[in-house]
Amino acid sequence: RNLVTSLLISLGSVVFSLLIATPAAYAMAHFKFGRWATAILFGILITQMVPGIVVANALYSAYTDLGLLNTLGGLILADSAAGIPFSIILMRAFMGSIPTSIIEAAYVDGAGHVRAFFSIVLPMSRNALITSGLFTFLFAWGDFLFARTLMSNPDGWTITVGIASFIGEFSVDWAGLMATGLLSTIPMVVLFVFLEPF
Repeated sequence: RNLVTSLLISLGSVVFSLLIATPAAYAMAHFKFGRWATAILFGILITQMVPGIVVANALYSAYTDLGLLNTLGGLILADSAAGIPFSIILMRAFMGSIPTSIIEAAYVDGAGHVRAFFSIVLPMSRNALITSGLFTFLFAWGDFLFARTLMSNPDGWTITVGIASFIGEFSVDWAGLMATGLLSTIPMVVLFVFLEPF
């Protein structure tokens, strides 16, 4: 159950992060923001410097008011909050290296911004998308702080919280701990093997 929960949260975080970060990175790379571009990028970098415990405490209060505690959607949003800024920074750098002449050629052929984004930019940014998705998946898979703070129901524990549950106050279930730790590495190994050709 913990493995399935972690898998759902990690995949959900990847999808949500890429849905938000990809168009944002494209806009920052190819649209003219003038002097605001530096300020926006600096603001995104600042979000990476905030300690996780500060974010977790703030999210706990907000989630209590919104009724998102002990929900998979709440954990997906929390884990995506860390994946989105990183994905924007990474993909903006890659999309900025795409020659504007290619995108302008699509405009000449009658494509609009949306068509050029889906038909030209996304296929060329496949490696950046895979890298961003992989890092977001790894963060969400290994997250303990948000999972423990925002999910008190044992039925919704992720694999990291499940592993920690084998450690008692006076004893440790080493057999269960090691077996679960080994199982938790399988999805990451499969993911790296599958994505290696890309």
